[in-house]
Amino acid sequence: MSQPKTLSEPSDFSDIRDWVFDLDNTLYPHHVDLFAQIDKNMTAYVSALLQMEREDARRLQKQYYLEHGTTLQGLMIHHGIDPIDFLERAHAIDYSALTPQPELAAAIKALPGRKFIFTNGSVKHAETTAGALGILDNFDGIFDIVAADYVPKPAGSTYDKFMSLNHVDTKKAAMFEDLPRNLTVPKALGMKTVLLVPQNIEATNVEWWERTTGEDDHIDYVTDDLTTFLKALI
Repeated sequence: MSQPKTLSEPSDFSDIRDWVFDLDNTLYPHHVDLFAQIDKNMTAYVSALLQMEREDARRLQKQYYLEHGTTLQGLMIHHGIDPIDFLERAHAIDYSALTPQPELAAAIKALPGRKFIFTNGSVKHAETTAGALGILDNFDGIFDIVAADYVPKPAGSTYDKFMSLNHVDTKKAAMFEDLPRNLTVPKALGMKTVLLVPQNIEATNVEWWERTTGEDDHIDYVTDDLTTFLKALI
């Protein structure tokens, strides 16, 4: 069983013309912990909706996430909620922890071909996040959970929809993600796959599904520094 590489090799990416990036914990480091605010808002939403204590609401929230790919999808299926209202409430957060990243912006801009954000969040959240990082203008498009008809990654149909809409040749595309399970389909489609992990992951409080295992043949590369990884390719 091959191990993911940790240093980017330009020759492996010489044919790549479509660069696809997840958003949260991918385009900014895990330690920024922006998602912690979203997570708290989702728990509060579930608690208010179902009149549950916070701990019970959080358990159900995580159950829906694991079973359906997002908490939103579980709430839509089981409780018929308004997804737009949920997304607005979930993303009502403080973005001040994000600061402009000129080196990252330059590295993304220098990549040959098109660049996309492919997120289980909303376009508004992606635009605000990428704008705060100073990288928004370097992307050719954003594919969000609404465009996916609320069917989240890692569903194969959602990747198919993204690829078809943007006419992506998967043999000449790369996917950057922070969740190992979200790279399984891209690898099967022939994409180059790169997993973003937290710096000093062993000392970082991450969920078990955020960690790699001994069965990660669908991951070509692992890195804890997106900017350095991309700079080595240009």
